[in-house]
Amino acid sequence: MLYTIISEDVPNSLALRLTARPAHFKRLQDLQDAGHLILAGPHPRIDNENPGEAGFTGSLIVAEFNNLAEAQTWANADPYIEQGVYAKVTVKPFKKVFPQ
Repeated sequence: MLYTIISEDVPNSLALRLTARPAHFKRLQDLQDAGHLILAGPHPRIDNENPGEAGFTGSLIVAEFNNLAEAQTWANADPYIEQGVYAKVTVKPFKKVFPQ
């Protein structure tokens, strides 16, 4: 089943993100290589794909896991959590309807 991992950053998270980014991207690449990643990316703080020093307000991941507990366990091990980037992480089941 698909799950969304919706994360909200702490204020002024950009420096923390940059420190943890290589390890965070490695986990996403591993998930993609296993065929389970649907999409992932950050929410820019401003209306610009490259927000520069404005940074980001959080992230969204949609991925396939066996169950909610597995998705939550995976999300809890994110390097962004370990580095203090995320203030809050919500994991929810997700039913894809479109595109078909």
